[in-house]
Amino acid sequence: MRLNPKECILYSGGANGAEQVFGEMAEKYGLDEVNYSFEGHQLARTRGVRMLTQEELNLKDVSMTYVSRLMHRDYSRAPLFRKVLQTICWQVSSGHEVYVVGSILEDGTVKGGTGWGAEFAKLCNKPLYVFDQVKDGWFFWDKENWESCGEPTITHSHFTGTGTRFLEENGRKAIAVLFARSFG
Repeated sequence: MRLNPKECILYSGGANGAEQVFGEMAEKYGLDEVNYSFEGHQLARTRGVRMLTQEELNLKDVSMTYVSRLMHRDYSRAPLFRKVLQTICWQVSSGHEVYVVGSILEDGTVKGGTGWGAEFAKLCNKPLYVFDQVKDGWFFWDKENWESCGEPTITHSHFTGTGTRFLEENGRKAIAVLFARSFG
């Protein structure tokens, strides 16, 4: 059974790349869109912007040391990057399932800052799908491993769409086909 797009909300961040295309597809199919942001953050999408206050950002504060260890890389300690990670926490917390475009690394994490969204979804035990642009396919986190999953369909009316700023043509197409399959 298909969801009614008028009852659905995409939670995202409105940044260039994957988030921009998730937003464009939400608008095309008539879904509401919430793009979490903060003062001074550059956005590609202005529809549905939800500016977070410093108090709200602080509610999703994360230990940069913990995130760096979890992700097996050294994340910047810069205040701007911390705010980006906090907005990603808002995105993931708001959606009932999470769709990410990027690439899955050998250690099971997702490349770049996008990887924090995937890891946070794992920590929150949310259904998590990643379109891996390198492997050119969708993968589902089964609570222990990444499993190839064919062509997923959005099944929750409140879902998160995020991913890399470096969106390739196959990633762009994967988002478009996901929306067409789910709402077309």
